[in-house]
This record gives sequence, C-alpha cells and structure tokens, in this order.
Amino acid sequence: MSGPSAPTGAGSDGVRRTRLRWFVQRYPWVAASLLVLVVVLGLLAGGQETTARWVGSAWALVVGLRVAGHMVRDVLAGHWGVDLLALTAIVATVVVGEYVASLVVVLMLTGGQALEDFAAHRARQELRALLERAPTRAHRLGPDGTITDVDVADLGPGDLVLVRPAEVVPVDAELVGPETDFDESSLTGESLPVTRHVGDPVLSGALNTEQAVTLRATAAAADSQYARIVAMVREAAESRAPVVRLADRYAVPFTLFAFLVAGAAWVYHRDPTVVAEVLVVATPCPLLIAAPVAFLGGMSRAARHGLIVKDAGTLEQLSAVRSVAFDKTGTITLGRPTLLAVHPRPPWSADDLLRLAASAEQYSSHVLATTIQDAATRRGLDLLGARSAREEATHGVAADVGGHDVVVGKRQRVASAAPDVEEQNLGPGELAVYVAVDGRFAGTLVMSDPARSDARRTMDELAGLGITRTMMLSGDSRSTAEHIAAAVGIAQVDAECLPEDKVRIVRDLPDRPVMMVGDGVNDAPVLAAAEVGVAMGARGSTAASESADVVILTEDLVRTATAVRVGRRTMTVALQSIWLGIALSVVLMGIAATGVIPAVVGALSQEVVDLLAILNALRALQDDRHERVRRPARAVPAEGARAR
Repeated sequence: MSGPSAPTGAGSDGVRRTRLRWFVQRYPWVAASLLVLVVVLGLLAGGQETTARWVGSAWALVVGLRVAGHMVRDVLAGHWGVDLLALTAIVATVVVGEYVASLVVVLMLTGGQALEDFAAHRARQELRALLERAPTRAHRLGPDGTITDVDVADLGPGDLVLVRPAEVVPVDAELVGPETDFDESSLTGESLPVTRHVGDPVLSGALNTEQAVTLRATAAAADSQYARIVAMVREAAESRAPVVRLADRYAVPFTLFAFLVAGAAWVYHRDPTVVAEVLVVATPCPLLIAAPVAFLGGMSRAARHGLIVKDAGTLEQLSAVRSVAFDKTGTITLGRPTLLAVHPRPPWSADDLLRLAASAEQYSSHVLATTIQDAATRRGLDLLGARSAREEATHGVAADVGGHDVVVGKRQRVASAAPDVEEQNLGPGELAVYVAVDGRFAGTLVMSDPARSDARRTMDELAGLGITRTMMLSGDSRSTAEHIAAAVGIAQVDAECLPEDKVRIVRDLPDRPVMMVGDGVNDAPVLAAAEVGVAMGARGSTAASESADVVILTEDLVRTATAVRVGRRTMTVALQSIWLGIALSVVLMGIAATGVIPAVVGALSQEVVDLLAILNALRALQDDRHERVRRPARAVPAEGARAR
C-alpha cells in the first residue's frame, strides 16, 4: 500500500545516498537504463560514437530480450499485450542506428513501473491516510490508576483506556469521561468535530481533539470497527480492476493499426528509419498505466466521502447500476423504533405484557428487541431470566420466562403458538409486535420507526442519475412498508419478505446491474446476491459489512447516490485516459509516417503522451460540484439491527 516515498537519512548527503540506494534497489532496470544513457551521452560528447553505438545497442537488445520473455509468458497466459510493439520499436531503432532513441524507449518501458507507482501513490492518498492512522499502542489504566502502554491487540472488552489529545481511539469503546469532541472526518467524511457525552459510544479510528479522556473498551481491537475498515482498505488497495483488461482488448487492433501505418510509411518512403520512427511513437504505456491509476483514484475519492469500496471492479459495476433496492428498517428508516402503546389482553396488564415481552427479547439481537427492553427499563420493570430461549431470524423469539412459554414476534409466528391471535389496527407508519403466553394471545406492542429525513432526497438524486428502478424490501407488514415507501418516493414495495424472498426478488430484477442497500444480519444474503451490495453504517452488522461490496461509514443515506456518481466518474476518467493515450499515439504515428520526426524526438513525445494520460487519470481524485461532503444524520441504528 505504501507508495514510492524514499526513506530518509541523517544529513543531506546521507539522505541523498539513502534515496539513491532505495531507488536502485526498487527499480534496478530503470537505474541501469539511466546509467547506460548517461554513459552513451558521455561517449558521444567525447567523440567515441562507435563505442557509444555498441554500448547503447547492446543494452537496448538486453532489455528487448526481457520484454520478449514477458511477451511470451503473457501470450501463453492468453493475454495479448502491447509488448510486441515495444519489442519491434527497440529492434527497429537498433537496426537503423537510432540507438539513442532505443535507449529512450527502453527507459520509457523500464520506467513505466516507477511512473505507475508515483501516480498510484498520489491516487491512494485517502486510503493510505486511513491505514497510517491505525494505532499500534494504547495507554491502559489499571485499577489503581497506573498507566501501562500495551499493544492495541492486548486490549479487551472492559479495559479502561486513556486517550490523550491528538491520539486516535484504538478500539471501539464508550466514553467514561469527560465530555469532549472527536474528529471522525477520516472515517465518515464529516469535517466538523462530534461531541460525545459520558456513556456515548466512540468509534475506533476517531481522533481525540481537546483533552485527555478515559474510555471503556467494548470490543477487542480485531473486532473493532477500525480494524474492519483497515482490512477492507488493504483488500481494496490490492485489487485489480476488470477495466484494466481493456488494455488487452485494445492491444490487438492498436498493434495491427501501428504495423499498418509503419507498412504504409515503408511503401511510401522505402526508408527503414521512418518505419522505426513510427514504431517508436506507437508504444502506448497509457494503456497499461492510466486505467489502474484512475481506479485507485476513484477508491481514494470514495474513502474521502466515507465510502469504502472493497475492490476496484465494484467501481465499474457502480458506474452501470440501473436498479437500487433498499431494506427498510435501519436503512430507509432510522432503525430506532419507539414504543407508542401497549395493548394487553386480560388477564394480563400492560406492565405484565411488557415485562414478559422484554424478558424474552433479551435473547434477541433485533432492533425491536432493544426498543422493548429499553421501554421496560424506563418503566422500572425488572426483567426475568429465561430457562430456555430460541430466536427465529426475521420471525421472533420464543422463551421460557418466569414459568411461562412466551412467544414474541410477527403475527404469523405468534398465530402458530396462539390460534386466537387478533390483528392490531395500526395507523400510518406503525408496526405491531404480537405476544403469546402459554399458548394464548396476550396482546400487542405498537411501535413507530420514522423514515430518515434524507431518504426522499436520496431517491431524487438516484432518479437524477438515471436509475430506472428503486424499490424497498421489508419483512414488515404491507401497510407499514407502503406508508414508508410513499413518504420517501419509492413506488415498488415488497413486504413481509423472508431473507430468501429478498434474494429471489433481487436475482429476478430485469434492469441490471442491481445495487442492494441494507444494514442487518438478514441482509447479508441479498447483499451478496446483488451485483453491488452496500452496507449502511460501520456500526451495523459485521455480517452485512463482510457481504457487501461497499460500506458506508456514516448514517447518511444520500451517499448511496454518491457511490454511483463516483463509480461513473471513475469509469469515465479511466476510459478517457485510455482513449487519450491512443488518440495522441495515433496522431504522432501519422506525423512520424511523414518522416519529419526524428526517432529521439518521437520517443520523447511518447513520454509526454504517457504523462498526459496519467495526469488525466488522476482527475478521478477530484470531486465535482455534486459531491460535496454532507453532514451525516446523527441517528444511529442499534448494533445488529435488522428488519424482522
């Protein structure tokens, strides 16, 4: 992941020697080619033209043999690259005595890796910043207040950690005190500091800005959010974009065209020097370098907006997305339902019903379970332990609580245990959790989970990007799902879906590629089934984040549209850079075919073409006017939240 930055040494002379040693070790072929070129120019200056010719020609042919070896391996692997043009140019310039031009071509070929490293170093700046911020040491507080510096990997849940000003939070934690501001910009793209109060969760990777604070670790380093982000960033940095194969796609026609122009020049001029001049300007390094640089730039730019794109190929898929499907709870909605009413059925009272339901829901990781438990705690109700408990994903939970068989969940699930269940009348946007006790219907808990304030804006932006289909998939009742969908501008709704239903619906969508946006455990299968899976919020489900291709580190739904926009711009810039290199090479070939460009000038001109294509590819780093970093919504869904 590290770029080609040279190491430093003590003193200016030491720095120069260290950097020179580093360069020679990292790029030995470039160093050798530069040395030979200097020697040849020195021999020419000393009037030893014959010796210069032999030295220059010999080195050019040595590099030519190396290129030939790479070409044979590529052909055997089924890849038709542009090595044939480079090899032909080297041999042709040696044959006609243009050995200085041969050395320039050789330098261009051997320096291609160094040039790509330099451009990639610039393109990876945001990804690199995330990795470089990862802390390796932490200040652990002992019971007596002593401070011990330990490896971050040695921290565990419950450990007290001191984080000083300008230090990065090493693990997921909660604030013990005092209240302070944290800079989460490298994680979320949010430029303003975020104030955290005592008891608030604090993101690993956040920067402490003002004063020393004490945190209580809630997860080990390996299980913390920042560790997952770092792992995703490393994977993204090492990925290769499928668009790089465009070089192979264009290589054969471009090579044939170059040989055709060279043949025409031979027919017209009958001069092998002109043929060599044509071949010299037909070595399109931009085909090999520009696209990877553009995609690295796109991933880095996405990271600046709080988007981790796991591999470069995902950007290509994002650029072509035509359908977007959203989960409801925790994605379209805030994922923080509130309890509106308790409707018990005699002989149970409201407090009895809520206590039994909350006691059973202790064994569920569903967002609704958290809401029910919180409501019971606020009423001062003591929760009961269970002798046994079983959760059925998306359906509910059954538990033996206080000597009663309690079933909490969807109406269909509760009806299987209590046939006398009665359907609850609901208002717009409301949802009901049904409860059965000892085989009889015991009542309902009515809740509301409002839509995010930025949901309609997200749909508008997606429509502006030409997305032909947006839809919502939900495990909730149809009336609740349709109310939320209408509020945010989604026309197509599939309600009362099981995880397998969501997978089937996404797989059957005709307008592809499909982007699926979700946040819960039960979203993992459908995120994996879509061409592009997007997980909302790094605080959400680990399973969803691991199944997704893109992870949005904030709770800002609008960034789903930003992801599509970044993908499109990256793909456009990559293709533009490839075509820019081809077009300029074609123009130079046409001019060279007239015989007016000396071979050395042609070789240097091709270097300029390389630089122009790479500089254009680096435009993938730039934001356009639509991609200003927006302040994310403050609402955060509970850990493990998912739609039932």
